Amino acid sequence: MLTFLGILASLLSLAMPASLAAGAGEEVGVPAGAAVTRFDFEHGALDGWTTVDGQWAVEEAADAPSGARVLVQRATRNAFNVIVAPGGPWTDVDVSVRFKPISGREDASGGIVFRFADGRYYLVRANALEDNFRLYHYDRGRHELASARVAAPALGRWHTLRVVVVGDRIQGSLDGKLLLDHRDTRARAGRVGLWTKADSVTAFDDLSIRGVAGAS
Repeated sequence: MLTFLGILASLLSLAMPASLAAGAGEEVGVPAGAAVTRFDFEHGALDGWTTVDGQWAVEEAADAPSGARVLVQRATRNAFNVIVAPGGPWTDVDVSVRFKPISGREDASGGIVFRFADGRYYLVRANALEDNFRLYHYDRGRHELASARVAAPALGRWHTLRVVVVGDRIQGSLDGKLLLDHRDTRARAGRVGLWTKADSVTAFDDLSIRGVAGAS
């Protein structure tokens, strides 16, 4: 016979995203003394950034979360659009960014690239046209590692993405809610960047990287 506590535990497991069930959702963190690098794009230049693909530029925005400028990706014909930030590589890292999906008919997404090295990388991304939040690994092909069901982030509004990586543990959050908790050992270090897909026109601001330096 099921006890009250047993029934409650079963209900909680059903309510919890499948991607969190194995790790129970306890939050991990990088060392408190890890160095922090922030980008608010107010200077307008992208010195030190590496464009892998896409049309990335700093633009003025009346609704910028801070200041008056944001980074916008406007290419609409590439499979994926990636830009890599200066600094790194990092091993353990805590990355957050504000993003606003502006438009897109095939896709309207924004994502954080991490442990980028030699064209390979991990990605957490949200899409205003889909009710999921996903973790991928890219190595000459896309491999979905984890997914959680969410309310699609609204077009034309600012949202917050965050990923925390410690060892083989990867946690992803959307708008302050921890949704992904996964383990993977394919890469141990790399740089950090931003991502869109297909015809997504997306703005980014307030990128923060707090990480432990290490060879990729």
